[in-house]
Amino acid sequence: MNYNRRKFIQSAGALALGGIALSGRAGTLLSNVEVQHPVGLQLYTFFGIIDEDVKGTLTKIAGLGYKEMESAFSKKGGYYGMSPKEFKAMVNDLGMAWTSHHVLGAPFKLPPGTKMPVGADGKPMVIPPMKNLRDNMQQLVDDAAEGGISYLVCANSPTATLDEIKSTIEVLNKTGEATQKVGIQFAYHNHDMEFHAVDGKVPYDLLLSETDPKNVKMELDLAWAIKGGKDPVEMFKQHPGRFPLWHVKDLDAGRQNILPVGSGTINFKPIFASAASAGMQHFFVEHDMPKDALASVTSSISYLKNTLKV
Repeated sequence: MNYNRRKFIQSAGALALGGIALSGRAGTLLSNVEVQHPVGLQLYTFFGIIDEDVKGTLTKIAGLGYKEMESAFSKKGGYYGMSPKEFKAMVNDLGMAWTSHHVLGAPFKLPPGTKMPVGADGKPMVIPPMKNLRDNMQQLVDDAAEGGISYLVCANSPTATLDEIKSTIEVLNKTGEATQKVGIQFAYHNHDMEFHAVDGKVPYDLLLSETDPKNVKMELDLAWAIKGGKDPVEMFKQHPGRFPLWHVKDLDAGRQNILPVGSGTINFKPIFASAASAGMQHFFVEHDMPKDALASVTSSISYLKNTLKV
């Protein structure tokens, strides 16, 4: 069974765990766009695996050529069982940079009769309590500041009703103000559900129009946006400079299953050709709940380097 992030959030009832970063020499061109960004990875790709051996997993990731890390929820609590400073030191010692971290906007309710997904050990996952911006905003902001990261990202927040959308917008604006005070940029990460109308209104449109564009940027998950019926290039034209972070993953022909970058149907060249209008600063390869995380990220970075000639 292929679990996507949205389904997992609904299954866990408590989390939203949670681009194609093209690295290369200055002057490398892709579709007339100068590529200057190192390849990043969202560690949610290794959820259920990384906690078993954090340093060993990060060492393998570094060995593949990934240079920037975006962290996510850990079953160990904190930052994979470490303080922000400890995690930063480990990442830096391996030759990578810790750029961004995902947090939950507000709790999600567990649907009745929901079964937990199975982890890498073959057993149902046990999810400890997860802090969220609605209830623990200042602590999460302070932790991010302690880690010295550049971005704090809301991985997901309830948007199933207009009241939930309103509450989410309030949380985003409040958090954006708090992160500005400590020199961190705040952003919101989408799934496809934000593009489906709620009582005649599209949640993502409201998130864009009713949050402060300076304090609240967007981390555009390219695949989820496309699955939601959107064209990222058109989004960049409509909201230039609003998308400094991207998530990059691929989709099959039916837009149902997530695939390693370059093995699906998404044409990334015109998207990256619009990187300047998007305001893209960093991007992170991601694969939600893959069968083999290491194989997936290996395939993705190979595509970036060998096919896109990064």
